[in-house]
Amino acid sequence: MTYETILTSVVDTVGILSFNRPERLNALTPQMFYEIVDAVEAFPAQGARAILIKAEGKGFCSGTDLQADGGLPEDVGEILEKDYNPCMERLIASKLPMVAQVHGACAGIGASLALACDFVVAAKSAYFLQAFVNIGLVPDGGATWTLPRLVGKARATQMMMLGERLPAEKAESWGLIYKAVDDATLSDEAQALAARLAAMPTVALGLIRQGIATTQTSSFSQGLALERKHQRDAGRSADFAEGVQAFLAKRPAKFEGK
Repeated sequence: MTYETILTSVVDTVGILSFNRPERLNALTPQMFYEIVDAVEAFPAQGARAILIKAEGKGFCSGTDLQADGGLPEDVGEILEKDYNPCMERLIASKLPMVAQVHGACAGIGASLALACDFVVAAKSAYFLQAFVNIGLVPDGGATWTLPRLVGKARATQMMMLGERLPAEKAESWGLIYKAVDDATLSDEAQALAARLAAMPTVALGLIRQGIATTQTSSFSQGLALERKHQRDAGRSADFAEGVQAFLAKRPAKFEGK
């Protein structure tokens, strides 16, 4: 499929998705959400075993495009129901591990989208911003669910109610993101991490993704039961058989994501 708002490619076994509206600082539109979902769901058939999400231009994403399609509807919640929420749920449900490569501004729904990835690697000059309150709206894209679980209630409240920039290095120290790196090495480090994940037993990684997403709202006993199910599924995979054989033979494993 040819996209108008994103760029996609598969390099070795890494699916690369780049936001491509640099003239609008990659502000998100309904069409962009549709294309993101389509690309993410198409990557496995194209041989991708991990996904790297990044952006063209000066920043990762400035949030929602307030001027697209004549501006926001009177019922702003409508675009959440139709566009934002389905996209976020598809990202969380994907079986492929995901890395977000963040530079410049990572604001609003753009921050929610980045934090839906398993790893966020950000340039030290980047910043994260819950900008909603600055225009009289509330956080969306799952931010009110995600942020308290990542950084705690006090810091999440600070981010959402004060609407101030959070520099990447502080975001790392808070546990909001995986790593803040020098700007010059951002691309190399993010791509190396995505390549590393793609070479791992991705059946197990997909189950780990599901487990993390599910057990944040389940009891300990429910978590144990889910681990039992996922361990059964992982134990039946070719990756597990290869991992055991490689361990016993004292050689590197060659996982195929099967």
